[in-house]
Amino acid sequence: MATGKNLKTLYLATVISVFVSMSSTGQDVNDLKLKDYRPKSIYNIPVTNVTKAKYPAIDMHTHVYGRTDEDIVRWIKAMDACGIEKSIVFTGATGTRFDDLVKLYSKYGDRFELWCGFDYTGYEQPGYGPAAAKELERCFKAGALGVGEIMFKGKGISPASKMKTIMLPDDPRMDILWNKCAELGLPVNLHISEDKWMYEKMDSTNDGLMNASKWEVKMENGAKTHEEMLERLENTVRKHPKTIFIAAHLANCCADLSVLANYFDKYPNLYADISARFGEIAPVPKYVHDFIEKYQDRIVYGTDMTFNERIYRVTFRILESADEHFYETDLFGYHWPLYGLALTDKTLKKVYRDNAIKLLTK
Repeated sequence: MATGKNLKTLYLATVISVFVSMSSTGQDVNDLKLKDYRPKSIYNIPVTNVTKAKYPAIDMHTHVYGRTDEDIVRWIKAMDACGIEKSIVFTGATGTRFDDLVKLYSKYGDRFELWCGFDYTGYEQPGYGPAAAKELERCFKAGALGVGEIMFKGKGISPASKMKTIMLPDDPRMDILWNKCAELGLPVNLHISEDKWMYEKMDSTNDGLMNASKWEVKMENGAKTHEEMLERLENTVRKHPKTIFIAAHLANCCADLSVLANYFDKYPNLYADISARFGEIAPVPKYVHDFIEKYQDRIVYGTDMTFNERIYRVTFRILESADEHFYETDLFGYHWPLYGLALTDKTLKKVYRDNAIKLLTK
């Protein structure tokens, strides 16, 4: 039977044990959830604050963030503060919706350029294509200067969906649309697949788990693998050499940029935007630096993360600085540290603006 002295000793030992296991917020570290992990760099190393892009930049990947004049004015204010010359707005729209957006954005001169979508009405019916091509040409005449973001993620169809098939980019039904884009000189922003982390097991071995779990691609209901979707991209680009394709998000090849490098080497009509993949490429700065420097004529700047000054400036820091071991967990969703790519001035100028001008004036 424990004595009073023993009980007191046991009590003190328990209190000390609990105290040691508690974080400064009072949380037991053994119960800390990965989603709540927010490390802060302890290294006393240089920090580069890049408030404005080194060269005037064209954001080649945005969406309809402004739906009122007030929204658009705030957007322009953020662009001006950070050196963004123009934003390419992917509406994904056709018909009257596209026309309404043209009316809204045309008030702001050349600060915005609107791209339309494709009309998929009746795509499961025989004879799909000519009417969609006709609508594409109408949108072009109404002000569309490109097409995008066209999504082919390869995800399966929900059992509750009324759709019967998944449209893929190399589907013969798409040929008339890709050909019409070439005829009209409309570049196409094409989103293929998702990054490799989204296909891996959602367990302790997935180093991108915090973000990957939100975008998981499950192999069910006809879903296509990451590799098959990349093959579909290659089929499409090879089949339509006169159509200019811009692979969104570095073709979602961030875990293996050699795939995209191979496509660049073979297909001069393929480009890629860097949007929304800063968090995926900044952990491997030397490799990515060398990749972008080598393919500096084929890559364009983009954000795809709504608009505000902080977003722009974080992307500038990653592209321009040589900063080490910093975090942007809340912005990108990953727990891993980031590093600046320290791109050369020649490459920065091309990625920020020159390559976009080349594509927009073809």
